[in-house]
Amino acid sequence: MKKTFFLLLLNLAFLIPVSAFRNEPDSVYLFAYGTNGLRFAWSLDKISWTPVGDGYTYLKCDYSTWGSEKKMIAPCLIQGRKGGWQCVWQLNDRALQFAQAGSADLVHWGPQAYPYVKSGKNVLRPVISYNRAADNYTIVYTDANGQYFKTVTTDFKTYTPAVIVPFSAYRNVNVTANINGPVTGQMHRVAWTVVDGLTKTYELQQYQTRQNAEITKDDAQRFAGLKTIDAKLTLLPEKTKAISTMLTGVFFEDINYAADGGLYAELIQNRDFEYLPRDKQFRDTKWNSSYAWSLKGDGATFFIDSVAPVHYNNPHYAVLDVKTPGAALVNTGYDAIAVKKGETYHFSAFLKQLNGLKGQVAIQLVSDKAGVLARADVNMAASSWGQVKAELVPTETASDVRLELQPLHAGRMAADMVSLFPAATFKNRPNGLRADLAQAIADIHPRFVRFPGGCLSHGDGLQNIYRWKTSIGPLEARVPDRNLWNYHQTKGLGYFEYFQFCEDIGAEPVPVIAAGVPCQNSANGGQQGGIPMSEMPQYTQDIIDLVEYANGDINTTWGKKRAEAGHPAPFNLKYIGIGNEDQITQVFKERFTYIYKALHQAHPEITIIGTAGPFFEGADYIEGWKIATALKVPLIDEHYYQTPGWFINNQNFYDRYDRKKSKVYLGEYAASLPGGNKSYWETSLAEALYLTSIERNGDVVSMASYAPLMARDGHTQWDPDLIYFNNTDVKPTTGYYVQQLYGQNAGDHYIPASLTLTNQNDAVKKRIAYSIVKDSKTNNLVVKLVNFLPVSVKLAINLNGIKRTGGTITKTILSGNPADKTVLPVVSQIVFPDDDAIELPPYSFIVLRVGVM
Repeated sequence: MKKTFFLLLLNLAFLIPVSAFRNEPDSVYLFAYGTNGLRFAWSLDKISWTPVGDGYTYLKCDYSTWGSEKKMIAPCLIQGRKGGWQCVWQLNDRALQFAQAGSADLVHWGPQAYPYVKSGKNVLRPVISYNRAADNYTIVYTDANGQYFKTVTTDFKTYTPAVIVPFSAYRNVNVTANINGPVTGQMHRVAWTVVDGLTKTYELQQYQTRQNAEITKDDAQRFAGLKTIDAKLTLLPEKTKAISTMLTGVFFEDINYAADGGLYAELIQNRDFEYLPRDKQFRDTKWNSSYAWSLKGDGATFFIDSVAPVHYNNPHYAVLDVKTPGAALVNTGYDAIAVKKGETYHFSAFLKQLNGLKGQVAIQLVSDKAGVLARADVNMAASSWGQVKAELVPTETASDVRLELQPLHAGRMAADMVSLFPAATFKNRPNGLRADLAQAIADIHPRFVRFPGGCLSHGDGLQNIYRWKTSIGPLEARVPDRNLWNYHQTKGLGYFEYFQFCEDIGAEPVPVIAAGVPCQNSANGGQQGGIPMSEMPQYTQDIIDLVEYANGDINTTWGKKRAEAGHPAPFNLKYIGIGNEDQITQVFKERFTYIYKALHQAHPEITIIGTAGPFFEGADYIEGWKIATALKVPLIDEHYYQTPGWFINNQNFYDRYDRKKSKVYLGEYAASLPGGNKSYWETSLAEALYLTSIERNGDVVSMASYAPLMARDGHTQWDPDLIYFNNTDVKPTTGYYVQQLYGQNAGDHYIPASLTLTNQNDAVKKRIAYSIVKDSKTNNLVVKLVNFLPVSVKLAINLNGIKRTGGTITKTILSGNPADKTVLPVVSQIVFPDDDAIELPPYSFIVLRVGVM
């Protein structure tokens, strides 16, 4: 697979004058050092040191969580077998692990590994040495007790058990050099070409950084004096090629309260009393089983119990001890509850009287401003749990509502699974989805929906991996869990609701299952915390069972469970993703391979999607593609979040991909300004520009989905997002309308064209883009045109023999100031003959639908 990286490197080499290569030394001293990454400096005399690449970091640690972790402590670098470089370093002051990575040239590093050792209290300051005669490597480390241990390896995959050794075995090769102050590291004698290669890598990185930093605020200077551009687009129908019909999809993850408090229509927060301090990593003292609940009135107490729950999967419930009737148990929902006048809301709860007496409870919707909006009295059973239901119809529309449960008699009442649902869910599904949010997703016309993540899929540690079987069945029997994004997931929006939603909007479900490893940013050892191989058969069987749940006959074990949930017909699952932007270690490779082979053997009809790591380049990307190529994985998932400048300057990213290898699913992408995380027309237009190249490469890119999809106002862990919302409003971004125009104007064939411009400036050419597809179902030609310039473009379109039908075409335009946060599509009918010019306003995206024969 050829990449633009190497071409740019080659171009830079030619830009360097010959004089730069004169009077170079044959060899120099190279000093390796670093705390938050591996850096280098060079010297001729071991006294005067010159930082390589101005202190650029050539290797960073990728162990554990963002922020306080991912540190490279006391790196030790040596040359070993065949001159290859090996580096080990300390991870922290707790782990019985060290880090290791290898490189042939100090520029391109292989996957990092974090081997476990069983001796000592922890691993501190590991050093590595190479025994040429034995052709093996010895790693010696110390621990907090001052003891020394060694382990030996030949391949950095298997290690001998660590044994105690004397201090003399600890061969500390560190020296001190003065590089803008004293630093500790290792010194090596290397050929000047090594330093030259490191320097060119830095120069290329600087060049790319400048490209990525290109923003429209500089356009006045960048395009000073630029006038309206004349252009001609000539279609080449003889070169038409088939492309994927699945290009535009959506990525759904319960991040930013996208599920609970968002798409999932439940209005009660903490309905199961299962919020736990660990949900927020014990950082919020108010986050517990009574969160969002309170006691109103006097003469009563309220506490959480777990002696005899409704179901053992939901052990906590509330107890309200009322001495004097009038007190109430109150829930404030998600930033209050919003209701509409005259609409029906379904209340349900499991209740019981703990003192053995039957009683009644008043269920009320109460507004601070408007008072009681609705009330229903329900009877609760004596001694044993019983589910009660009621319908509430508010007399007014209000957004400051709370739910009150008021016992009408003295006594002790237990309550659990307290729920309030609008009757008008999307498609009126029980336990369904919020209608306006679901409709906003449906209006994109996505060809697929990815679920449940994202990082949520593989969780924060092995115990937090999302298990699909815990998300189906009766709500009280589902297993709630900590959300990796530091809140709670009820799993009310589980796999059944997900499959049903996909069917309702005509989208293919694309579930993503953890590859037997947790999130690469897990606090529990990152990707080294793999499920034990002894447990992988059962874990893999669960994935195979998912296919049966989705597609199996009602007489099968899991097909029967689907039918019992209300859907006897199969959901026709065709895709399953295994892994999500994983760190491609040996631990990952072993488990992914096991799952892939077993699933493919059991269900060869399922298209399996692999992963190429979290970035579009680097060791994980390379290793992910190696695995996909070796196993012949049909699709591989790539992710990248970049600046508008990156999207502008990388429109040829997929042009050189090998069409004989795995196809690509661009599972997560979004543009954001350098140093900023908000969505503007500038970022959305950059996405529109880049998506023309995705359609052009629709023969190798099979699917693409922007991420993240949704965010609740005031509860965002990640920006930008496609749709923002609160309790009453859905607020699509400019990026949403770009996705919608691509989703609603897709095609199954791509028609190449030639574009000629009156201005040949490279920066100008990169900012005018097009894509032409044919939709065989409607027999429409769809022309997408992007102008990312501050001046208009007058574009003549030559259909080159393609015959039109009808006299008018449909034109949809998005245009505005790059800093705008609100840009709405404008639709019109226009008439123009072949070769007539159409104007592309500055910073605009236009879609033309043309009827053709």
